[in-house]
Amino acid sequence: MLNRYARALFTRLLSPIARGLLRLGVSPDAVTIIGTLGVCLGALVLFPQGRLFGGVVVITVFVFSDMIDGMMAREQGRTGPWGAFLDSTLDRFGDAAVFAALAWWYLDGGQHRLTGLLALLCLVLGFVVSYVRARAEGLGMTAAGGIAERADRLVAALVTTGLVGLGLPRVVLTVVLALIALASAATIAHRWFVERRGLVMGILTAGSATGPSPRSTTPTMTPMPSTLRSMSTVSKYVNAVTRACGKSSS
Repeated sequence: MLNRYARALFTRLLSPIARGLLRLGVSPDAVTIIGTLGVCLGALVLFPQGRLFGGVVVITVFVFSDMIDGMMAREQGRTGPWGAFLDSTLDRFGDAAVFAALAWWYLDGGQHRLTGLLALLCLVLGFVVSYVRARAEGLGMTAAGGIAERADRLVAALVTTGLVGLGLPRVVLTVVLALIALASAATIAHRWFVERRGLVMGILTAGSATGPSPRSTTPTMTPMPSTLRSMSTVSKYVNAVTRACGKSSS
């Protein structure tokens, strides 16, 4: 949902940065890798120390690389399957680092087991959301959409974590993580339902298109079974022999 409304705004803001990096000779793949490393280090180093706001600031700076690398590739005319594959793969590392670091903090120093377990649940369900789409695309379908896509989950978690780091009660983050988990589960169910309905409709459409053709008004001859053909031949032979015998006797 956020992708639709925020992408155009951030494209205008970040395009100059993308063009500047290209002029410096930086490749889109390098930006993707550096951005992922920054997100992972910011989460795994700062969150377990309880430095939630500082971790969110570092993560946010590097998260924008996820858009900058795509802009750079389009500027160069180098968009293709490799860039999409690398970007999607490294995104999973970044997401895992954020939610795993939150779970680490709240299961250890933060001393709130429920929040830590909800962070782990968000991590698992987020991976399932991504897997459902990837698997569907591998089968020639498109399982996109839902109320909790990657950007939605990440923004909700990071904004709330940053505010908790500034003094907001921890219970707010617990509630938000629970909502993210529920929304992720709803997104999985939505994608399952949409793809199953599409498959069923496709099967029905194919069945009606290849169904039996209308009966022809021209009568058709049914081939004689081989057994009957053999009996007919024998009968003709017997009749011929009988006629020959009759002639000889006369």
